Amino acid sequence: MKRSARVFTAFLLALALGVLAVPFGLHYGPQVAGLIAPPVDAEPEIPAIQQAPDGIAAPALVSGLDARAPVPVPEVLAPLLTAALEVPGGTPVAGVVLDALSGEVLFDQSGSEPQLPASNIKILTATAAMAKLDPESRLTTSVLAGGAGAEGVLVLRGGGDVLLGSGRSDPDSVVGHAGLTSLAEQAAAELDGGAAYRLVLDDSLFVGDVLNPSWQPGDVDAGEIAPIYPLAINSSWVDESGQSGARAPDAALAAAASFREALIAAGVQVQEGIERMPAGKDAVELAAVQSATIEEQVEHMLLTSDNYLAEVLARLAAEASGKPASFGGGLETIAEVITGLGVPVDGLVLGDAAGLSPRNRVSPRQLADVVRTLLRSDNRALRHVLHGLPVAGLSGTLGDRYDDDAAPTFAGAGVVRAKTGTLNAVTALTGHVVSADGRLLVFSFIAGGLDGTTEPAREAVDAAAAVLATCGCR
Repeated sequence: MKRSARVFTAFLLALALGVLAVPFGLHYGPQVAGLIAPPVDAEPEIPAIQQAPDGIAAPALVSGLDARAPVPVPEVLAPLLTAALEVPGGTPVAGVVLDALSGEVLFDQSGSEPQLPASNIKILTATAAMAKLDPESRLTTSVLAGGAGAEGVLVLRGGGDVLLGSGRSDPDSVVGHAGLTSLAEQAAAELDGGAAYRLVLDDSLFVGDVLNPSWQPGDVDAGEIAPIYPLAINSSWVDESGQSGARAPDAALAAAASFREALIAAGVQVQEGIERMPAGKDAVELAAVQSATIEEQVEHMLLTSDNYLAEVLARLAAEASGKPASFGGGLETIAEVITGLGVPVDGLVLGDAAGLSPRNRVSPRQLADVVRTLLRSDNRALRHVLHGLPVAGLSGTLGDRYDDDAAPTFAGAGVVRAKTGTLNAVTALTGHVVSADGRLLVFSFIAGGLDGTTEPAREAVDAAAAVLATCGCR
């Protein structure tokens, strides 16, 4: 795409986002960079109105959707979606479209058949986390003195924050909001500079297996997931500045090793080696750092499709509801919450909270019903789950989709808001969109059994969502 076309594309996306209607009657408008006069004899600058926005800001005036907006006619909509969902090789795509206000089924193509949902299951995980945890609460990583059987002991205790940073705390970031260097410096200020301390790691918050037995070894080897612990530096990525690559095989021990280095840099003498044991009841807190809020972490999990964080949030939700903070406890909690929403759970099978387990089975109708329930909930925390859904062409895992202005899917840019899902044999897309007539629609499309057709299947589900955005279908 030429530079001028890219600039114009960015402008169109910003305008599209400006009319993106979300369930609470909120929408966002573009914030355009100011015009700077060019020097004499210099080439003219691109006009401000054509420049890509620096960011998105809430507008001064907020409006809601018109409940009287026309509903698409199923008989008109169906052939358009059926054509969009055709994948080379005849791979079937299951899907359902609901009217968000009435719940009327506008399209159903094997929509009630359980499917392997990939990361679309994270919508259920996020819902459970926001239902069971205080959205404004924060997770504490602390240092305690004593309490591990001897004097001269420092205990690093994990409280569930797996988005720690190795450096100083960054209050403006979700990842690294709590920093191990800041924690070490706080602790050092409370310690006797002449003593040598023994470092102990308390990662006892979670119980049970650290690896889900249904995960494929290849996914672990590829860094899609890693053993689950209640503290980690950026979801156990070895390169903490990224979102891909290798993961630490023992995230808690890696975080403790980083903390030990920070203590030494702060002037504390620390003995070699790190032991593992729970802090004793007589341990006294010396220092602590706190994570971004649960609400912010859930949003980050959905935007980036963070597998590690999804598993941790499920365990934290289980612990908050009185269940074991384990794989089983997390899955029981998710099932309990979804059942409590009144969503039929026939055929629902939960194998993990991230979407990597081949045991997972969820129908498009169940996913769509959950999204519709969240849209209509009077519980602010549940409604906020949908804030984490990526926006087509603009954010998260949809940021690099819907951005080709020569493709039919471009019509969905800035309007489609959905959770992506990708496995070797699966692609899925679940979310909501406002039609050309201003009607809020909920959809879920899942293509399974893929064999070399993952990319065409992804294009198909993207195209189907774009059809919903552009079709009044009356």
